[in-house]
Amino acid sequence: MAGEQLQVLNALDVAKTQWYHFTAIIIAGMGFFTDAYDLFCISLVTKLLGRIYYHVDGAKKPGTLPPNVSCAVTGVALCGTLAGQLFFGWLGDKLGRKRVYGLTLMLMCLCSIASGLSFGRDAKTIMATLCFFRFWLGFGIGGDYPLSATIMSEYASKKTRGAFIAAVFAMQGFGILAGGIFAILISSAFDARFKAPAYEVDAIASTSPQADYVWRIILMAGALPALLTFYWRMKMPETARYTALVAKNAKQAASDMSKVLQVDLEAEVDKVDQIAQKPTASFGLFSKQFLRRHGLHLLGTTSTWFLLDIAFYSQNLFQKDIFTAIGWIPAAKTMNAIQEVFKIARAQTLIAMCSTVPGYWFTVALIDKMGRFAIQIMGFAMMTIFMFALAFPYNHWTHPDNRIGFVVIYSLTFFFANFGPNATTFVVPAEIFPARLRSTCHGISAAAGKLGAIVGAFGFLYLAQNQDKAKADAGYPAGIGVRNSLIVLGVVNLLGLLFTFLVPESKGKSLEEMSGENDDLGGDEVDQSPYNNRTVPVV
Repeated sequence: MAGEQLQVLNALDVAKTQWYHFTAIIIAGMGFFTDAYDLFCISLVTKLLGRIYYHVDGAKKPGTLPPNVSCAVTGVALCGTLAGQLFFGWLGDKLGRKRVYGLTLMLMCLCSIASGLSFGRDAKTIMATLCFFRFWLGFGIGGDYPLSATIMSEYASKKTRGAFIAAVFAMQGFGILAGGIFAILISSAFDARFKAPAYEVDAIASTSPQADYVWRIILMAGALPALLTFYWRMKMPETARYTALVAKNAKQAASDMSKVLQVDLEAEVDKVDQIAQKPTASFGLFSKQFLRRHGLHLLGTTSTWFLLDIAFYSQNLFQKDIFTAIGWIPAAKTMNAIQEVFKIARAQTLIAMCSTVPGYWFTVALIDKMGRFAIQIMGFAMMTIFMFALAFPYNHWTHPDNRIGFVVIYSLTFFFANFGPNATTFVVPAEIFPARLRSTCHGISAAAGKLGAIVGAFGFLYLAQNQDKAKADAGYPAGIGVRNSLIVLGVVNLLGLLFTFLVPESKGKSLEEMSGENDDLGGDEVDQSPYNNRTVPVV
């Protein structure tokens, strides 16, 4: 039988949408805007880095990053993100969401600037310096995942919580879009000011000395949106759920939320003390009770996020082939270094505008109507169908007349990833775990996702190589080919669909109802409760 809800938490649960909700979305969302810009902008400049630092005299094609350097430059931030998600997720439950929130933002700002100032005597030391700062940039970005999701979930009402958390995550789409647009502007300005011939005309002159500034400016600009919201992050009060349920400070929780909600709230000190005495308010992450109540939930959130990110990040592998096939990116030797940045940025911006951004906002609009479970099942199902639709008749799609169909189906997989599990895997872990473990469990789930991203981005980079070693990209061993890789990704999406059945539906329920924190039962009696949230995923 559920206990009575604290007045301050009930006020948050039933509050109508107010200005503070939008303020919280903007403050938390600008962090995700910065996250996406910083993580994805590196893909805009890797070709340029290859031309500048790995030019080979007399080569027919421009210089490119060696496979190991390319993997390090693009992947080190993902490794840092994984570590940051685990560390700051745990710290957010130990010290409070607000106290850690500003630290992640400052780390992101400093490392964005430092990445653009990477120095060294030769290519090797410059890349090593860049990788060092990109790792710590990722570490700060990782902290933003559990903290932003948890803060937004604890501020939102029951009715609109899903949309508000999804709106924070949807700012990623605008971050990717902004990165592409900024790269277009910078490359256009530099190309107009510093004219250079195509590589096939003059290999040396095609990369002007000023091109070295282009990638540095693009990376450093990631610090600006984060700096704009730093002051407001510091002004945000700690969430009432952390203050009341974890810090056990009823007076501070009531005082903070009275100012936020602009209503008078009673400080229920006795009730907070009663909640603190319940068995459901004391078990830890590695306890048998957590395993019984939330073990399957944590398995569900980690496995679905892991499987989703394998498919989501590996899709980026095929972008360069698709862009080249439909003529969005001409052959590298026909352009100078800065023009290539422009073409790549333009292509990625078009993909973001047509499929990435709309998918996120479809989720925001419908998540509190359809529910998390339905959207995630639909997303995984559609991604599975489209992957198989690309894979089995793959030879059909390679013919020039059929490439537009390939691009349409490819874009739809991105759309249903974002109007599907890419958004819901972020939302659900912030809703179904107890307040004292919420940030930690979200961090664990997100870290599983980043592990999947690493597998997807780099495992499939090798796996998707041509089965004939002579036709594989320079420096890579033979793989299983694109067609077989797409079949594997289809199976991965199907597994994601199946593991979704371990995740409970949280639409319209309070955080305490989902986590069982108001449950009066203790010990083994929990197993006989009429509403058992441990193993019943769909209501």
